[in-house]
Amino acid sequence: MKAHQEATHYVTPWFWWGLATAVATLDQGFKSIVERLFALGSTLPLSSFFNLVHARNTGAAFSFLAEAGGWQRYFFIAIALAVSVVLALLLRRARPPSEALGYSLILGGAIGNLIDRSFRGYVVDYLDFYYQTWSWPAFNLADIAIVGGVLLLFLSSLSQPSPQAGRTG
Repeated sequence: MKAHQEATHYVTPWFWWGLATAVATLDQGFKSIVERLFALGSTLPLSSFFNLVHARNTGAAFSFLAEAGGWQRYFFIAIALAVSVVLALLLRRARPPSEALGYSLILGGAIGNLIDRSFRGYVVDYLDFYYQTWSWPAFNLADIAIVGGVLLLFLSSLSQPSPQAGRTG
């Protein structure tokens, strides 16, 4: 039996669903704390390169379409719902565990930001990294989970044999 088959034998699909739920729940918890404790636009410097902030993003990554007039909220909700359904289906048959972990992280992050858009009308961002005059756009735990999940899927795809590898022509 292959190592990844043995590992997935002990990890039920419910574990991966639970992980996605935990990511979304933690994300929402942090966002609620930020909204309660920080005024919109406020900054709490924690180091020479990192602040906690309270920012709102009505757009997508890097505030893409943030000034589009409101229609983008429903557009991004529809995309997030569609992506979540696809990810949930992919998660059901994900092998190896690194693939399931990637899908779980992306799904949890997508759901976290979907909840924001659906109920708040914007995504709450609170992590702000910078160096001297350069600043990365603020982001949140859901964004970290999405990027981490994508990286895991990419790395997992590099270690998987090609579907063509076993064939001779």
